[in-house]
Amino acid sequence: NMQTRSTAEAILNGLQLARAEAVRRNNNVQLTLAGTGWTATVVRSGEQIQARPAQEGSVNTTVTVTPVAANGVTFNSLGRVIPNNDGSASITQVDVGSAVLPVPQSRELRTTIGLGGSIRLCDTQAPAGDTRACE
Repeated sequence: NMQTRSTAEAILNGLQLARAEAVRRNNNVQLTLAGTGWTATVVRSGEQIQARPAQEGSVNTTVTVTPVAANGVTFNSLGRVIPNNDGSASITQVDVGSAVLPVPQSRELRTTIGLGGSIRLCDTQAPAGDTRACE
């Protein structure tokens, strides 16, 4: 469960970095996911801002992206989600779970990305009404 949280927080941090850099640079920034790793890149110049290699910890986690074919999300200078340059679908949700623990023992975490640029990490197993719950 610690590796699940570590992976979910790493992806959350990458998304927050990409959004903040888009606003700071007044330029579109795309975050591309590759398994548990990610790369934040300035769209216009191709400059890589920061990356987290997939091999960096969290080997026992699974990452599921929604929509299924999506692998990136682009933020504009206002921090909002815009269409990706290549026309691919933008990531709207990332679920992180354990690859080794049985479902009742694992804590699956979800990161959601709203069109307005809001990014939220929530616990899929938290009870309704709990501030950590996904609603």
